[in-house]
Amino acid sequence: MRRGETIFALLGAAGLIAAAIAAPWLRFVLTVALAKGIAVLGILLLLRAGQVSFGHALYIAFGAYTVAFLAPALPDAFLLLVIAALGSTLLGAIVGLFVSRYREIFFGMLNLALSMVFYSLLEKLYTITRGTDGIRVNTLSLFGISPERAGYEWAIFAIALILALGLGAFARLYLASPMGQALAAIKTRETRLEFMGVPARRILLAAYILSALMGGIGGALIAMTTRHVTPLLAYWTASGELVFIAILGGAGGVLGPFLGAVAYELVRIYAAATVADMWQLILGAVLLLVILFAPGGLWAMLAAALRKRAA
Repeated sequence: MRRGETIFALLGAAGLIAAAIAAPWLRFVLTVALAKGIAVLGILLLLRAGQVSFGHALYIAFGAYTVAFLAPALPDAFLLLVIAALGSTLLGAIVGLFVSRYREIFFGMLNLALSMVFYSLLEKLYTITRGTDGIRVNTLSLFGISPERAGYEWAIFAIALILALGLGAFARLYLASPMGQALAAIKTRETRLEFMGVPARRILLAAYILSALMGGIGGALIAMTTRHVTPLLAYWTASGELVFIAILGGAGGVLGPFLGAVAYELVRIYAAATVADMWQLILGAVLLLVILFAPGGLWAMLAAALRKRAA
């Protein structure tokens, strides 16, 4: 199964590249999908512990605004990615020290509350954030090279794809490690975990910090792709979108977030183009069908097919 997961990841990456070549406009859509998939990958770590964050858009917005604020002074994409990742990690450590004390609905709602506080600050502090008008991000350089528009889009797409593969592999190893296995124990038998001398709060805090790191990277990539950031990135609907993608893709494997993100973005684009006033209804219907007929998400369907073929 692990071998099949690796092969499918490589085939999926090749398929995304082929789609971006065949339809250049898809580069934008797929880059955003990969960025959101990276953020949802962080949520996957929390789901393994039975915790759902309804406010993880906080870290996407933080990463995006880090890029927007620093781009005029540091117009290098790689430097901005590193700074956004480090900043999100630090913010996740601070917030995590507080929210890791709580479980279930309290954990989710506290994250939501903090995200909405950040959204309000972004909206009200107009002199700093430009409020709902947002901040435009100029085309960034890559190691001092300023590519043309097509070259820039390909570069950000390549960076997003490489980060998705790398972070996906890291998450796979992390979940298979003792710390990753302990996350599942938090969901089922946290008290027994404490009796064994394993601090459940520290295990959850470590996973939370990693999820914040991935959220910040996803937000930075979104800012570099859309080149315009607004407070809506931190709004509660943006956090709900991440949870939607997690359910759609499935939490059974690290490929689930990326399957869900690509499917979500493609369905949304085509639904909005077909019936502009009802695309939310179509997305809701898709999610309902997945819950009813494939409760494990798209990855569970694919994994079942791989196992059947291997047998």
